[in-house]
Amino acid sequence: MSNLPKEAQCELENSYSIDYGRVLENQLSKDGTRKVLIQYNSDSKATVECVFIPDSSRGTLCVSSQVGCSLSCKFCHTGTQSLYRNLTASEIVGQYMIAAWKEKDYPRQIGQRPNISNIVFMGQGEPLYNFRNVSKAISVLTDRDGIGMAPWRITISTSGVAPLIPKIATDLRVGLAISLHSADNDLRSEIMPINKTYPLPILMQSCAEFAALASHQARRITFEYVMLDGINDMDSDAKRLVDLVKGLPAHVNIIPFNPWPGSAYRPSSESRIARFCGLIRDSGVFASVRTPRGDDILAACGQLKSAHDSAATMATTTASNAASTISS
Repeated sequence: MSNLPKEAQCELENSYSIDYGRVLENQLSKDGTRKVLIQYNSDSKATVECVFIPDSSRGTLCVSSQVGCSLSCKFCHTGTQSLYRNLTASEIVGQYMIAAWKEKDYPRQIGQRPNISNIVFMGQGEPLYNFRNVSKAISVLTDRDGIGMAPWRITISTSGVAPLIPKIATDLRVGLAISLHSADNDLRSEIMPINKTYPLPILMQSCAEFAALASHQARRITFEYVMLDGINDMDSDAKRLVDLVKGLPAHVNIIPFNPWPGSAYRPSSESRIARFCGLIRDSGVFASVRTPRGDDILAACGQLKSAHDSAATMATTTASNAASTISS
C-alpha cells in the first residue's frame, strides 16, 4: 500500500501479516479435481487438506475445520488421525483464498463468474466441535465487503452434534448435511461412536428443528450415506432410511466407499448401489449417487495428509538411522 504514509506502512508490516498457509502439495487430477495440502505456522503436525471439485454447473470447494478428528468413525480415513487442534477462522478462510488464487478467481475482474461457487465443510474434522471459528469464517466468506458468497451456497456437514444443528439455521444461515451412513441406531453406534451420545431420535428431532427454522433456499437437508458392502447396503437398509427421512426436505447422497490401506470395509458393487438408490427414489425421496472424483490424486478425505506424513516420517527415520551409523 504505497499510498499510505511511511509510518502507517511500518505499523502494518510490524503488527499484521497476510498468511494463508504454506502449500506442501498441490495435485491436479485428470478430471480437474485439485487437492491442496496446507501447513500452518511451520508446524509439521498442523496440516490439512482442501479439495476443489469442478462441475459443469458449479465449482465446489471442500474445506477442513480441524487438524485431525476426534470422532473415530470406522469407515473414515481421517478418523485414524487423532485430533491435533482446531483451525482458526483465518486458517479456514485461507483454504478458500489459496484455492481461489489457484483456480484464477483472483485477481477478480468485473463481471467475472467465480470458478469456486460453493463451499462445503466436509473435509477433516467436525465443524460443530469448532463452532466459534467456523462461524467467524462463514461471516467473512459471506460478508458483502468480503468474499460475498451467498449463505445458501455454503453447507456444513456434521456427524450429528444435535444440540448445535438448529444454530446452523438461526446463526449461520447456511445449508446442512448429515453424515448419516446408517438408519439403524445400533449399527450407527457401531460405525459412528458419536451416535452413542446423540442417538438417531435426538439427531432427527434436531433436523426437524433445522428445517423449520432455515430459509427456503437452505432448507433442504442432505443425508450422506457411504455404501459398505454387506454392512449397510441391503434392501432393508434402504427401507429403514426412507422411513427415517420421510417428512423432511431430504436429499440422500449415496457415496461409493473409497477403500484405504487398513480399512475393514469394502465398497458395495455398482449394481447394489444402483438398486439401493432406485429403492429410495421409488419411495418418493430424492436420491443421487456421488460420482467418484480425483481417484488418481488421493482425493478422499485424509489420504493425501497420511501419505505426506508417512513420507516425512520415513525420511526422518532414514536420516536418523544414517546419523547413528556415522556416529558409531
